[in-house]
Amino acid sequence: MIRSSNPALSEQIFAKERASTTSEVMTFEGTKYKTLAMLALVVLGAVYTWRLAAIGSTSVMTWMMVGGIGGFITAIVTAFSPRSAHITAPIYSVLQGLLLGGLSAFMAAQYGLGIITQAVGLTFATFFLMLLLYRSGTIEVTAKFRMGVFAATGAVALMYFISFIMGMFGVSMGYIHDGGTFSIIISLVVIGIAALNLTLDFDFIDKGVAQGAPKHMEWYGAFGLMVTLIWLYVEFLRLLSKFARRN
Repeated sequence: MIRSSNPALSEQIFAKERASTTSEVMTFEGTKYKTLAMLALVVLGAVYTWRLAAIGSTSVMTWMMVGGIGGFITAIVTAFSPRSAHITAPIYSVLQGLLLGGLSAFMAAQYGLGIITQAVGLTFATFFLMLLLYRSGTIEVTAKFRMGVFAATGAVALMYFISFIMGMFGVSMGYIHDGGTFSIIISLVVIGIAALNLTLDFDFIDKGVAQGAPKHMEWYGAFGLMVTLIWLYVEFLRLLSKFARRN
């Protein structure tokens, strides 16, 4: 069974899409360039809200909400309609950029610009490290491995969901969000799980290329990678902010 713990990527998607494969099929090069295009769109959206925050515009929070909610909706649409990924995946990138730009600007204002450059650097360093480990065969994506990462990712999602619900009722789960040692350990574990998701995403793309998935699945594979990269960046920001609060 081919499965990624990234909800955007699953064997059922390829099985469904292969039925309509044309002469043009998914390639590594095509997926790579579409991933780079989506990354550029994230940066474009981020620059916009970053500049709004820099000049003290009151509209930055509105744009961040548009980015957060719109990005979530667009991600759901993309997950259920891979054929539309060539349209929805770029839109998702811009919307997430709007959210990340504002978030990054607020973090920079509170902890210094260094936290942003460090988070970006750590995100890409993790990406290339996991790609190296995957390509070298150091990490072998087996069925048990996939299910383990899937379960761990689900546990993280459940933890954050419970924290969000508790927060709505005024109950703080400080051990998750403060700068304490246990909170830092949690962040490190979550980052590790997010990093392992990258290997599952690489494997998913490999299988798609090998099985002759249709060309539009390049956008879908790039979308899946971008979901994980954005998650990693946010988690690194979270971790670095915890260290900054301890100083």
